[in-house]
Amino acid sequence: MNVTIIEHTPNPEQTVALAARLCYSPISIDDLREKLESTDIEQFLDKIMSLGHHSVLEHASFTFGIEGISRVTTHQLVRHRIASFSQQSQRYVSHKEHFTSIMPNSIAMDPDAREIFAFMSETVHKAYAQLVELGIPAEDARYILPNATETKIIMTMNARELRHFFALRCCQRAQWEIREMSVEMLRQVKKIAPVIFRDAGPGCASGPCPEGVFCCGQTAEVREFFKKLD
Repeated sequence: MNVTIIEHTPNPEQTVALAARLCYSPISIDDLREKLESTDIEQFLDKIMSLGHHSVLEHASFTFGIEGISRVTTHQLVRHRIASFSQQSQRYVSHKEHFTSIMPNSIAMDPDAREIFAFMSETVHKAYAQLVELGIPAEDARYILPNATETKIIMTMNARELRHFFALRCCQRAQWEIREMSVEMLRQVKKIAPVIFRDAGPGCASGPCPEGVFCCGQTAEVREFFKKLD
């Protein structure tokens, strides 16, 4: 898996702070910008976020390039509708010559399970290639490709939606692949906007576990992990 921030709002925390200041100030935007340079942006952001004024976070956005993940994960990812996605097409990109599957560790660590997985992947690959050779369009041959098929996607989310995304997908109960991806995304955005994402992570990282009876029982360990995440 390879996760990279390929673009983001320049000076995202300054942009968010300016938007928040505007809501409470009668002076012009130019005057606000000059004044903002001499104020403590970190302290101000902490204040507005503690007050729940999160709409201003939507002015900062981050674009990620994500490779080496399965369609199992992208099927989950695109359910987050406040975002933009561009995914490698199975209609226009043929897998006839190259076919890669993402194998879960639970299968990879079991010799019998690994053999079954490898056999099925190879069988599907051969069947796909045979269909294409018979003249079946790639858009129809793809119907037999498994969820394990490797894919690539570019995704853009604003900071407010990212915090919501992390709250759900960094959770111990999230599916392992999207959790691994979201933790890496969080690690990278914290370097760019450390104040905005200071307390980001699963729900239990900064409050009670939202899973109720389905709590993983590892709240202390999870909080410690995300506290040290950098």
